[in-house]
Amino acid sequence: MSVKKILLIVLIVVVVAGAITGTIIYSHSSVQAVTTAKASRQDLISVVSGTGQIKPKTYVNVGATAFGRITHLYVKEGDHVKAGQLIATVESEQPASAVQAQEATIASNKTNVDSYIAAEKTAEANVAEAKADLEQKKLDYQRAKELYNDKLIAKQDFDAKKAAYDVDVATVQQRQAAVAQAKAQTASSRSQVAQSVATLRGNTFNLGLTQSRAPFDGLVTNVPVREGETVVVGIQNAQGSTLMTLADMSVITAEVKVDETDIVDVSMGQPVDVTVDALPGKIFKGHVTEVGDQALLRSTGVATSQSTSGTEEAKDFKVVVTLDKTSEDLRPGLSTTAKITTANKPNTLTIPIQSLVQRDVADEAALFKNKGKMSTTTTASADPNRTAVLVQGVYKLENVTGTLRVKFVPVTTGITGATDIEVVGGLTDGDEIVTGRYKVLRALKSGTAVKRDNSVQTTPDDDQS
Repeated sequence: MSVKKILLIVLIVVVVAGAITGTIIYSHSSVQAVTTAKASRQDLISVVSGTGQIKPKTYVNVGATAFGRITHLYVKEGDHVKAGQLIATVESEQPASAVQAQEATIASNKTNVDSYIAAEKTAEANVAEAKADLEQKKLDYQRAKELYNDKLIAKQDFDAKKAAYDVDVATVQQRQAAVAQAKAQTASSRSQVAQSVATLRGNTFNLGLTQSRAPFDGLVTNVPVREGETVVVGIQNAQGSTLMTLADMSVITAEVKVDETDIVDVSMGQPVDVTVDALPGKIFKGHVTEVGDQALLRSTGVATSQSTSGTEEAKDFKVVVTLDKTSEDLRPGLSTTAKITTANKPNTLTIPIQSLVQRDVADEAALFKNKGKMSTTTTASADPNRTAVLVQGVYKLENVTGTLRVKFVPVTTGITGATDIEVVGGLTDGDEIVTGRYKVLRALKSGTAVKRDNSVQTTPDDDQS
């Protein structure tokens, strides 16, 4: 074979190879690179977050119960107190003097009672003596009467015996009246004692008002007064002085605000993980015990029903979480974040949230039928003037005559997790779908030829909205 023929054959081979290579490069340049993932089964947890602060379930402002100067403050902020513990006193000279005076009055009245009881006993003894003497005079009178009837004594002697008898009858009645009078004086004196005792109770109560005691076991969270200051008691519309604030830390809650778009998923009893900014690394378990029914303006915290502003703005709802266990590290007012588990579905079909798009089903179906090759004179829809109906779905990868293309598939979704969402219908386990990149997914259409590119992207932004 001549050299010319060999060179000609080599040239033909090079040209053919170049044509083939060019065709391959051109075909690949028109294929869209996409990132993909497969629908898979996993345990999906739906979580709603809210921020707020630690609050005790019960707290009280201990107010002044007596007017006067504070003589002692026995506790300070941060102290733990027991129920009944003395926490503050106000000057008490006047009520203490009233108590002492009344105690003396009671003692005097009791002495009077004792003297009247003694007089009552004396009067009863006198009655007994008078009755005995009367009995003797009665016998003398009856004997004298018989003798007088038998003409054995003079009428003068008979009249003397009768007079003596009549005198003793009157004496018995007089002494019985004295007994009744003595008993009445005793009863009156006892009433005076009871009255004095009642007055003493009132005076003792007033004295007790100068001593403030803890109503329950708790934590002192605020002491706005100092020793030596004068405090007043609240009356009607005038607020009295507050000595301190006590919080019952036996039951601790986290009061958080949840966005209005999430509140529909929150219900009573749902488990919650609570974290506190001041205690990093610690998680406190709890459960939802209250879900607010009034929206709160995010800027002011005022309920919408009480707001006079007509401005539309974001709203939150109050949710109260009761912690399952208390901790001495927790303090009222600490900033906290609550993660509320609103749903937990094991082994459920899921896809990445970012793969969801909204498209017109009719247009997408027509595009896929034409494999993305529409002429300038042909539209995808049968009626170009119809109103588009947007449906939620994903782009599923399908092999069409050896070419990998995407097809829009409507899907029905369920609960939403942190990065994934439940698929109720439209896909099966193992279906491969397009997840990005964002700029590609935003403009993607059914029928588009694609190639997988799941390499990590180093350039910023394509995955960002």
